[in-house]
Amino acid sequence: MALHIHEAWILLFVIPGLVTPAAINHEDYPADEGDQTSSNDNLIFDDYRGKGCVDDSGFVYKLGERFFPGHSNCPCVCTEDGPVCDQPECPKIHPKCTKVEHNGCCPECKEVKNFCEYHGKNYKILEEFKPSPCEWCRCEPSNEVHCVVADCAVPECVNPVYEPEQCCPVCKNGPNCFAGTTIIPAGIEVKVDDCNICHCHNGDWWKPAQCSKRECQGKQAL
Repeated sequence: MALHIHEAWILLFVIPGLVTPAAINHEDYPADEGDQTSSNDNLIFDDYRGKGCVDDSGFVYKLGERFFPGHSNCPCVCTEDGPVCDQPECPKIHPKCTKVEHNGCCPECKEVKNFCEYHGKNYKILEEFKPSPCEWCRCEPSNEVHCVVADCAVPECVNPVYEPEQCCPVCKNGPNCFAGTTIIPAGIEVKVDDCNICHCHNGDWWKPAQCSKRECQGKQAL
């Protein structure tokens, strides 16, 4: 019984000695990828803090390197704390700007509208024009058209006419008024029939003529 115990202790001491570090083939047990490249200085990890910066497309930039992230035209600088990007207060684009370029960090107006549009026509800045006989207009520096409409006086007749290229009506036959259905000239008495003599009100040409009856010539003949 004692012999078997002694042989068992001998086996315990001998077997561990048979398995030495040299007997283990490291190619059969590949090391972890992180362990294999732990001594490599290249940035191969997803965490680039303190080592570089990554943009939206996955490109890696070194510390101090300047780059443009994504579709932005504003540059960024890679720092140990991450990208530091320019965020300027861009000036407002002129509302009349017709051509805008986005080459820089801020959009830039390259062409401003320098004319006015009015009823389908273009006019230069400060140009004066008359779209109708009664309108006087000017193209302002603000690209807006300002117009003044003529204020015509009340004509002194009941049958005014509009001449071509004239805004206000004119009385070609002078002042007059209505005496019934007859138009009589102002300033004189007019015998409109055998019994009535009429005249226009002074200054009030739109009012019917003032008439007075006289002895009818027809009665005298009877």
